Amino acid sequence: MVSPKKNSRLRAVVGVGALALGLVVFPSIPAGADPTFSTPTEALDRLGELSRASEQTNEALHNAQIDLDARQAALADAEDRAGADSARLAQASEQVAAVAPAVNRIATANYKGARTNRLFALMISDSPQQLLDQMSALDVISNDAATQVAQFTRATADAQAAAEASARSAEEARVAAEQARVVSDDLQRKQSELQTQIADVTRAFENLTDAERSQLNDSSFPPGTDLSKILANLTPGSGAAALQAGLTRIGDPYVWGATGPNQFDCSGLVVWAYQQIGKTLPRSSQAQAQGGIPVPRDQLQPGDVVTFYSDNSHVGIYAGDGNILHASTFGVPVKVQSMEGMQFSTARRY
Repeated sequence: MVSPKKNSRLRAVVGVGALALGLVVFPSIPAGADPTFSTPTEALDRLGELSRASEQTNEALHNAQIDLDARQAALADAEDRAGADSARLAQASEQVAAVAPAVNRIATANYKGARTNRLFALMISDSPQQLLDQMSALDVISNDAATQVAQFTRATADAQAAAEASARSAEEARVAAEQARVVSDDLQRKQSELQTQIADVTRAFENLTDAERSQLNDSSFPPGTDLSKILANLTPGSGAAALQAGLTRIGDPYVWGATGPNQFDCSGLVVWAYQQIGKTLPRSSQAQAQGGIPVPRDQLQPGDVVTFYSDNSHVGIYAGDGNILHASTFGVPVKVQSMEGMQFSTARRY
């Protein structure tokens, strides 16, 4: 039998299913250049647009995978419930069948006029002892009949409730399966779309001049800052420890879908850094923007998770002094960068 906790999880996932599907937005065209590529060079601008679109798709894929995992779990819960409810229905039906013959005999006897009351016992008794024996027998018959009828009533009610529950759980399993299929199909479609976008980005990158590529690799830190300064300003705590772990990956390449240890996408870097301190964060930037404790921008502390753009499609770890540690985009190694000019969305403390 499935636990109430599983049932509540199933209801929550299935009930929000249609809304969740509507909220997953997959970009099909570039939505603006990443701040890393704020240069006057048209080739770099184009690369930035392509990279930005691929990052949006990449993070949307992670979010869709989270959605699919939840729906597959809901489907498993629904199938478990359907199986348990079906077994309960079979058991209740067996109980009805076991009691039904006795109840049918009682109903038939009464229909044919059988006399089973105390007045009838008095009328047919020849002696006081016989009267007592007759009345005792009638009491037993009456009690047995009442018990059998009560058992039949309970068994019938149980069977009806089990049948209704079985029908509901079977329908929930069907809905969960359909929702999982829809998300899975969309996931496959977006995987194909991402591969096309990746090919566009890599072609654009290959067409850059050496000077243009050097602009992407200009520095691992904003002017006037260095790693020792960042580390010296860290306050002990889980978020600061995650930042410290993430800082060890400076210089590692951006790779779509990567979670380390030597290459990352934006949300993958955040996941990896927090894994080093024993915390598991959601895989997508959108999901990371929904967890933890909300933090206003003017109260950011090193280690806070910061997301960007209205769709929360980029994420990094706050490094202090208005800077962010992030895996920016293709062609740009993991670095610390100023958040100035970046489209801040929200911040969370885990």
